[in-house]
Amino acid sequence: MTDRLIQILLSSFTKILIPGIKVTIPLTIISFAVSLILGLILALVEIANIKVLKQIAFIYIWIFRGTPLLVQLFIIFFGLPGLGIMIDAFPAAVLAFGLNLAAYNAEVFRSAIEAIPKGQTEAAYMVGLSYSQTYRRVVLPQAFKIAFPSLFNNLISLLKDTSLASSITVIELFTVSQQIAARTYEPFALYCEAALIYLIFSTALTWLQTRLEKRFVWTSRNKH
Repeated sequence: MTDRLIQILLSSFTKILIPGIKVTIPLTIISFAVSLILGLILALVEIANIKVLKQIAFIYIWIFRGTPLLVQLFIIFFGLPGLGIMIDAFPAAVLAFGLNLAAYNAEVFRSAIEAIPKGQTEAAYMVGLSYSQTYRRVVLPQAFKIAFPSLFNNLISLLKDTSLASSITVIELFTVSQQIAARTYEPFALYCEAALIYLIFSTALTWLQTRLEKRFVWTSRNKH
């Protein structure tokens, strides 16, 4: 029994890992890129004193932070076809993950921008910089460094959340582990193996985060 289980785990590791590299990682990266762009836009809208746009941003963040990600996945993939909008599984997952995480990244960006001393923006205006130049050259570079740890934590959480894409037929690493478990009747071992692969990916990202944070600190010290 033990030999059979070891053989199953050894033969399935690569079968699970490959979809992880080919599907889970691209899904994570593309979704996170979408969430960064949209999250930054939402944060800037929140900070700007344009009442209508600010209210729209507030409602967006309220909805996507207040409803389960799995429900959002189902609405986009299974619900939208009822309105005549057909989206394939992978783009639907990207859309759901990107829209959901954007609500959280928006709050990260907003708090980071508000942490920048107002004296710096006032000084930028005094030397002749426009509103867009002030944000592009003074505010956002500093805000990004403040937001970086929280954003990277969101990225790691997103990597793990991509397992939910299996519920809308995306063939990622957890889907493959389910398929193999159904054939071999070894769900515990195979789900643990899938968890190990997620752990490896998350550990690699955590290592990268630590290295980049140290680099930011080193760069900041050298500038001063």
